[in-house]
Amino acid sequence: MAISVALLEIQNPGNLGAIARVMKNFDLKELILINPKCKINKEALDRASHAKDILKKAKIKSFNYLKKFDYIVGTTAITGTDYNLLRSTITPEKTPTKNKTVILFGREDSGLNNKELERCDLVIKIPASKKYPTLNISHAASIIFYEIFKKKKNIKLATKKDKDVLLNLIYKTLDKLEFKTKHKKLTQKRSWKNTINKSFLTKRELYNLCGYFRKIEKSKEKRV
Repeated sequence: MAISVALLEIQNPGNLGAIARVMKNFDLKELILINPKCKINKEALDRASHAKDILKKAKIKSFNYLKKFDYIVGTTAITGTDYNLLRSTITPEKTPTKNKTVILFGREDSGLNNKELERCDLVIKIPASKKYPTLNISHAASIIFYEIFKKKKNIKLATKKDKDVLLNLIYKTLDKLEFKTKHKKLTQKRSWKNTINKSFLTKRELYNLCGYFRKIEKSKEKRV
């Protein structure tokens, strides 16, 4: 599976090792550390057990490195309302597994902030008790990786490049429409982005939609 794991500002070496171990359990190999706050020390290596190789090969990168993936899938314990599109979530089993995907875990104490979630294509939330919804980061990783491991599909999904083409066509159409405020237009664009990413479109489906929006554009040009 083309799935990588990224940890943002990981603080606890024990958690770092535990996540590497559970990655090994579910055949995940690439670990990316973004601005880590702890080192890969003895505690981390001991906790990793037979997954020491994952820690030793871990890449230390900036957030911008994640742009190379077709899907950046963030994680959160906080569910948004219908008006908070940044925290419009999916459950772990809906994670795309065929394209180049990275699962991004936030800080142990505060998770991902809104600016970081804005840069994600999808956001996962694990259903849990409303009284105490926040899981330990390694426990959350175990659940997400297990759900991903169960999925086996042979359908070729649209890549990030494909989705960007479609979104640009949609945005071009929206830019020609009148909205009462800039915020309303921005909300429309976010809604379309969420819809496209959550739909897990196949290449064929995406090409059909691109053709549809191109026809809309040509139809408007003829009227002018």
